[in-house]
Amino acid sequence: MGTHILKTDSVLLEFDGRKILQDIYIDCRQGEVVGLLGRNGCGKSSLLRIIFGSLKASYKHISINDVPISKGYHNGRVAYLPQHNYLPLNLKISNLAVPMIDPQFWDEFSNHPIYRQYHNQKAAQLSGGELRQLETLMCIYSRADFILLDEPFTHVSPVETEMFKEIIRKCSRVKGIIVTDHQYYNILDLADRMVLITDGATKAIKTPDDLIAHGYVSHLREV
Repeated sequence: MGTHILKTDSVLLEFDGRKILQDIYIDCRQGEVVGLLGRNGCGKSSLLRIIFGSLKASYKHISINDVPISKGYHNGRVAYLPQHNYLPLNLKISNLAVPMIDPQFWDEFSNHPIYRQYHNQKAAQLSGGELRQLETLMCIYSRADFILLDEPFTHVSPVETEMFKEIIRKCSRVKGIIVTDHQYYNILDLADRMVLITDGATKAIKTPDDLIAHGYVSHLREV
């Protein structure tokens, strides 16, 4: 079969009668990184949760290869890195990793220093930064065809940020990846395409100058 494609269309999300998302279209193909940008509170995290299936929308149309799906996590087709910790704290890291990691990436993942150091420990024994690093790696290297990363570079060092970018680029050769970050220059550096959420709607960003035109930034920082 050819390249898989994840499409999300016609999302309507309301809180207390206020429309948060109302004119949404985003797609992602295996082999690319799509950057999702927008101001804090614009609905980026909500959109990722809707795609994954952990947040119910008033309306949505989500499909993989034009076959509608109700929840992305069904059958393990979509993986999601939330901003909060997601691994069970009472289980050993190795017991969590083995069924989760894509076999084609197992050797690479298991040789990461953070995994080699902590694979026999429970998640609860790790510091917040160590756990976040492992959770991010496990999501990127997971068996899913599509990976949703909600601010993976927050609370990590610049060195770790560059490491994650390189891993994302490598894994995107066989997976489709949607990534958000509040530092837009990380997205400019990483993404093949960009989508901006503004006023509840998605706008395709063709060039970095479009971010200025849509009022997201006043000027561009050198990457």
